[in-house]
Amino acid sequence: MDKVIKHSKINSFADDTRISKRISTMDDCLLLQQDLEYVMEWSKDNNMMLHEEKFELLSYRTPASKATAEALPFMGAVNSYTTSSGTTLDRSTIVRDLGVNMSEDLSWSPHINMMVDQARQIASWVLGVFKERSKPLMVQLFKSLVRSRVEYCCPLWNPAKIADIQAIESIQRHFTRRISGLKNLNYWDRLKELKLLSLQRRRERYMIIHVWKILHGICPNDINMVFKENPRLGNKVVLPPITSRATSLAKTFYDNSFAVKAGKLWNTLPRDVNTQKTLECFKIKLGSYMESFPDNPPTPGYTASNHNSLIDCCSQRGGPQMAR
Repeated sequence: MDKVIKHSKINSFADDTRISKRISTMDDCLLLQQDLEYVMEWSKDNNMMLHEEKFELLSYRTPASKATAEALPFMGAVNSYTTSSGTTLDRSTIVRDLGVNMSEDLSWSPHINMMVDQARQIASWVLGVFKERSKPLMVQLFKSLVRSRVEYCCPLWNPAKIADIQAIESIQRHFTRRISGLKNLNYWDRLKELKLLSLQRRRERYMIIHVWKILHGICPNDINMVFKENPRLGNKVVLPPITSRATSLAKTFYDNSFAVKAGKLWNTLPRDVNTQKTLECFKIKLGSYMESFPDNPPTPGYTASNHNSLIDCCSQRGGPQMAR
């Protein structure tokens, strides 16, 4: 299929395919429509029926570009792509892509809100079905049925907004409060009692592990992450550059991107952790390293001594410098 595409980018996973193109002029709209037609012709030639009624259109736009785009004379054509049956594709504000809700404004808040709502429903079901509130049972139920709902693909959408972090953390905070003997403890103390990491700290752990897998070729380095060997500090990530003329919005996207956020997290690791050659040994060393920092996630009514990210904790402690 990708051989018939001439003007756009195409990505596929199993039976999900997406075509993307930057739209700057009316000609770009026509070229994207042309590639869409090429794909539909290809499917007929190869006796493979596409579910055209399931086609979705998502236009990524920042608030500033959205205001500008609405004033362009060809803006109507951007939202009027058609299928071979003559059906016009209506622009969607949110599209579910491989289990992750992608928003047109490049925000992860809609996905996080939907995910949190689903997790709350599962948590309510668990608490309604199981009457026992013992620590072993409740922790096992939470890990297997609830926590997995709020960690799927988390290195991609890891939030930076305090409100989003608190919304996700509230799932574990409310559930652990129902465990026998822990009701009168604050959330931070309940985490210590149950030997649990905050969901915020677990997401950072997943990001660091993914960087290790990129470094050792287990996962594809599709973001072109660059590593540099330092005799004293071990393996460090060279953070991608950003122009000083970048807008504040661009800098925010830059700081919250996986390439930068995961790179900074990785660069907090000491040499005896980031030079581990096997995943099992790396996870053990990483666990011990993370336990050396207090885990005080943002919680309504409590003031943390730091922002709880390993980046902030390491900065306060005076950890390794980050390569650029």
